[in-house]
Formats: sequence, C-alpha cells, structure tokens
Amino acid sequence: MRLADFIEENAGEILETAQAFARTQAPAGVELSAKELRNHLPQILKAIVTDMRSPQSSSAQQAKAEGRAPPQAGPESAASYHGRTRAIAGFGVNQMVAEYRALRASVLHLWSADETLSRDSIEDMVRFNEAIDQAVAESLAEYSTEVESWRQIFLGALGHDLRGPLTAVVFTADVLAEKTRDTPYARHAERILVGAERMSKLLNDLLAYSKSKLGAGMVLDRDLCDLGDVLVDEIELLRAALPGTAIRFGASGTTQGRFDASRLREALHNLVTNAAKYGDPGSDVWVDVEGDADHVRLSVRNAGATLTGDDLHAMFDPLRRGAKNASTGEHMSLGLGLFLVREIVTAHGGKVSAASADGFTTFLIALPRDA
Repeated sequence: MRLADFIEENAGEILETAQAFARTQAPAGVELSAKELRNHLPQILKAIVTDMRSPQSSSAQQAKAEGRAPPQAGPESAASYHGRTRAIAGFGVNQMVAEYRALRASVLHLWSADETLSRDSIEDMVRFNEAIDQAVAESLAEYSTEVESWRQIFLGALGHDLRGPLTAVVFTADVLAEKTRDTPYARHAERILVGAERMSKLLNDLLAYSKSKLGAGMVLDRDLCDLGDVLVDEIELLRAALPGTAIRFGASGTTQGRFDASRLREALHNLVTNAAKYGDPGSDVWVDVEGDADHVRLSVRNAGATLTGDDLHAMFDPLRRGAKNASTGEHMSLGLGLFLVREIVTAHGGKVSAASADGFTTFLIALPRDA
C-alpha cells in the first residue's frame, strides 16, 4: 500500500498516536488538551496526502525539502493557520514543532510496522518528509509573524501608557528647576529634568520603532527647505549638548529639496551623538552636506576603532549591542537610534550606509531632492 493511501485509511490511529507523543513533549507544568493537540492536525494530514499524490518536478522537490516552496494561491493553508493560532494560544515554538515531530513519528512508526519496504516505499517516505518540512516552515513563518506583531503591540501600549506620567514628571521637574535656580538644590533639580527629558526621548524612539515595525511606517511632513541651513541649527544645539566634542560642519553645492526637516535633524542628532559616544575620546566629528543634480548627501565621520563587516551589517538593526568601546570599556548599545535613522532615510526614498577603514567610521545618507 502506498503511504498516502495508508495515511488516509489510518488517520484516526495516526492522530491518536501523534497526540500521545506530543503531550510528552510539553514543557514541565504545561498540559495540552486533546482539543489543542488535534484541532488542526487532521487538516494538515489531509494536505500532506494531497501533496504526496500531486506530480512534482525535481526543482520543486528540492525547494520543498529546504522549506522554501512558493506559497499557494487561495485560502490560508492549514499549516499557516496552525502556526498563527498556536501563537495566539500561547504555545511555545518548541511545543508547536513537537506536534510535527509527533505526527512524523506516528506515521512512519505505524507504516513501517505494517509494510515491507520497497522502492516505492522509499520514494513515499521522501515525499512525506518533504511535505512535513514544508508544513513546519509555513507554521513557523506564521507563528513568528504573529508573535512579533503582539510584541510590537505590547511595546506600543507600554509606551502610550508611560507617556502621560512621564509628561507630568518633565513638567514638574521643569518647574522645580526654575524655582530652585541659584539655590543649593538647583543642581539636583536640573539633574531630574535632564533625566526626565532623556527618558522622554527614549520613549518617543520606542513608540516610533513600534509603529514602524507594525507596518505604519514613518510619517513625513515634507516642505521645501535648504538642508544646509536646517542642519546648521541642529549642529549648534549639538555643540552645546556635547561640549567635549568638536563638531566640524561644512556645506557645499545646492542643498535645497522637499524634506521633513524635523525628522532629518533627528537623524543627524542620532548620528552625531553616536559618533561622539563611540569615537576616540576628544576626537572631532565631521559633518558634511553636499548637493548634486539629483541628491543631497549627508556624511558624519568620526575617528575610532575600525569596525568589522558584521558590526557594520548589524549596526542599523534595532535593539542590537555592538562590540565594546576600546577606550571606555562600554558596550556599544546601539538601541533604536540608528534604526530610526534608517527609517527616516527610507521614508524619504533615500539610502543610508556605513563604512569603516583606517581608523575612521563614516555614515553616508543620500536623499533624492523630491522623492
């Protein structure tokens, strides 16, 4: 009997065996009900049987074996639905994969006990394992998407709920700083205000990150402006905020275009702050704006240890930590700042890149004048 026919005729026993096996894979203290274990497995088993009976080219076979078969048109597959609902139900990824392990073990154990292996049997096992692997890939993809979505919803809700109390703290600290000016308490009040404002900036970054990851993207308010003039104002603020760092600024060419000036000032602020924090102590930071026929280019350069290709590749990823700063011993906690730079530039239709060689690291932003 071919394996597809065997699965179809013995589906009940296969599912019972798979259910018992999967229950043993649950983490300590977690008990899976029969309904939770079986609510999608029959549909997945049916899809596997259909797949095994369909014609298949060698290239399609290879793609399926590697879990990268193209998505099928039509309704959501049973495997994708399985992964999504398991995520919503609070299953761990290991629990979900254990169900497929149980299903595979159940089918092969019962079939090998019933059949004498033949050439067709080996082909059937290959097709069966390919179908299982593809189902696992579909479930994991949907599971990961669902988990990430809820993670971002949580971050957004947390940021939103913290904004009210933090606004009150900033306002109160501002009042205290004003009232205690020229008193022994002035330094303490100023420290509270600076800390609260820093927390507010981090919270805004968190909300922007969460919104971007949820698919809303970066919202721009474009207007005709001269980026050279706009960034000069931000440079002056940065010089006041970073008195220990000499910031060299230069502009050349025509730097006008339709930009969101506030967002690009934010991007420059993040880049220069990052350069001052992780560059060699006391070294200069160079900022240059240059316009050509189609683009306005912004570069930020600092002296420091040459970064590896892996560091540069991961630098714009959110919530990533780089190598230690050689001079301070501090980890390069890149957080959300460089991620937001990338989002701002991407929303403008531009590109941002980083290069590191000969003791210098350079960030380069290229913005189309009117995307």
